[in-house]
Amino acid sequence: MNAFDPAVFHCPGFFIKAAGAPFERAGAAALRRRVFVEEQKIFEHHDRDAIDDVATCLVALSTYAHEADEVVGTVRIHEAEPGLWWGSRLAVDSRFRNVGRLGQQLIRLAVSTANGRGCDRFLAHVQMQNVPLFEKLAWAVEDEVVIHGVPHALMCADLASYPPFADPESGWLSLTRTGRGRAIPVSLPACHEVPALLPPLEQIHRGAA
Repeated sequence: MNAFDPAVFHCPGFFIKAAGAPFERAGAAALRRRVFVEEQKIFEHHDRDAIDDVATCLVALSTYAHEADEVVGTVRIHEAEPGLWWGSRLAVDSRFRNVGRLGQQLIRLAVSTANGRGCDRFLAHVQMQNVPLFEKLAWAVEDEVVIHGVPHALMCADLASYPPFADPESGWLSLTRTGRGRAIPVSLPACHEVPALLPPLEQIHRGAA
């Protein structure tokens, strides 16, 4: 059995957190290369730029035997000027794009982390095929641009939908339960005895509907 193939192994949960360990940062870089260089062919050799030197890297980690196993999603955030934050390089492993709403969970952590650090405005350049997802998560289109030859929408997050989150290093554990043939995330704080600091994804979805 291939333990890392969602077709034959259902990961029981994912850690959604800021990257801290070297393997988390290396895994995020490798995932970005697979998505933006090999799969989408936006970049020729690598997608690294100067923002990586100042950005906070966030990751989604699959779990195996209750331990963090592999980086299967990532995004980065940075403060371009006081109060103005950007999110970029959102990527989810192709094997996990239909599992656990990982893209949504990373967006949630990204904006809430920035909101906890004094964010007044949170922007992102979003590939056009992903605009409907962001709109469901309380983002609005402000402009349309072309970046590296690819059409993007400049989008702004509604910060009221993303309560400040002060502990991205711990993040949360998103458990998955199967329903109607799909994985449904159930978010828990890293320590189950600590009250959750963020509303469930379903609450955000209802507010953005």
